[in-house]
Amino acid sequence: MAAAGSSMLYSLFLFVATLSLQEMFRAKLASSELFTILGGFTSSIVFLTLLTFIGNYQETIGVKTGWGAVIIAEAVALIAACTVHRVCITTCFLFSTGLLYEVNKLSGMTDIKAKRKRMFT
Repeated sequence: MAAAGSSMLYSLFLFVATLSLQEMFRAKLASSELFTILGGFTSSIVFLTLLTFIGNYQETIGVKTGWGAVIIAEAVALIAACTVHRVCITTCFLFSTGLLYEVNKLSGMTDIKAKRKRMFT
């Protein structure tokens, strides 16, 4: 597993790159129904990378806000989605909800593995 500092830098780079590419190709993403759905998906990737950055930043400084990081990351992703097309807002929210569910599931699995490892060592 990557350290919090390097993961924070990678996620910040991916956040900036994804957001920049989304804004560069916003006319193409708004041109058809399928590209509009793709625009919502790219905005949900913006959500995931920003959530990773905020979580790693909080871990680095020793503060945790819980749902605050999720709300901030989702707000930024929805604002990014609304610059492309209004349907992107809905698809971004739906994709982000699915990604958040999967991240929560993965987090729980790694937490259980870490507890078992500590128990048997």
